[in-house]
Amino acid sequence: MARRGRPRSFDRGEALQQAKDLFWALGYEGVTLTDLQEAMGGITAPSFYAAFGSKEELFREAVELHRKTEGAAGLRGLTEAPTARASIEGMLHAAANSFCQPGKPRGCLIVLGAINCARANRGVQDHLRDLRRATQQHIRRRLERGVAEGDLPAGVDIGALTSFYTTVLHGLAVQARDGAGRKDLHAAVDGAMAAWDGLTAGRGPDRAAGRT
Repeated sequence: MARRGRPRSFDRGEALQQAKDLFWALGYEGVTLTDLQEAMGGITAPSFYAAFGSKEELFREAVELHRKTEGAAGLRGLTEAPTARASIEGMLHAAANSFCQPGKPRGCLIVLGAINCARANRGVQDHLRDLRRATQQHIRRRLERGVAEGDLPAGVDIGALTSFYTTVLHGLAVQARDGAGRKDLHAAVDGAMAAWDGLTAGRGPDRAAGRT
């Protein structure tokens, strides 16, 4: 049965792309419906709701698009390299490039798009937190694979290593948003990787037990 009603007068895919970049630049709470309508080609509020449901539904869809586009390079770097070290290094360098693309907002939508939201928007904040935790789990699984394949020592503190490199990843996004250039971000990655041998040497739990 044919759908009745007036067809949309805008390109939905292009509108979603524009909304993604706006959320990326300003964050969920920094963007109003009016901002979105203007960025998406001047569509009316009824057209907006008919196409996307709500601001939150649009945001979630925009985040998913971000994961499949800008966020995909880091995941490829993490999964395609032959060793755990090369995988972490590849992920971080890919992220540094993604966070400083010419003509795009700085940083990462998933890291910066919804921090300390008002109570009414906690669902959005929790959604991005869960995605960041998923990234952390990807890192952990790659390190565990390194242990299984023998390029990481069996006694390495996987939890500490995961936490460190997840923190570096998210910190690169913050630094990019604050104006750090690509050269600076890659230098930070090199510094983080210089710590690899010290972090992976010996038995991590034994070292941790000696802390005060």
